Amino acid sequence: MILDNQAMFSDAQAITATAASTNTIDFGPISPRTKNLDFGKGDEVGLLVQVVEDFNNLTSLQIDLELDSTTTFTPDKTLPLGIYTLAQLKAGMQIYEDDLPRGITLQYGRLKYTVTGTAPTTGKITAGIVAGVQSNGVSF
Repeated sequence: MILDNQAMFSDAQAITATAASTNTIDFGPISPRTKNLDFGKGDEVGLLVQVVEDFNNLTSLQIDLELDSTTTFTPDKTLPLGIYTLAQLKAGMQIYEDDLPRGITLQYGRLKYTVTGTAPTTGKITAGIVAGVQSNGVSF
């Protein structure tokens, strides 16, 4: 899998409390005709969220895609990606490997990591837009 610095939400970001991803992605201008982000024809746009360091302590981690029309992030819209238990949050685990949802109507995006339970002292995530997700020898 190929990761691009310009398309990364988090690069081995330590999650020790509820937080937004380190980076915000500018998806580009919204089409005035359709009022949606226009990725064009072709393949879906892949999104990968992978644990790169084991988590400890927490009960669960909720991950949402937040969207906004500005970089201030009120946010205008939140799309849930999933809730993951401590047992799932082990290094190498691709906890979310799917495509960006169609019909994005806001220009900016970031991930929000919501910790439930005791705050972890270890646990890191790498997340970003990818052309394809590695599937050989990776935990699912």
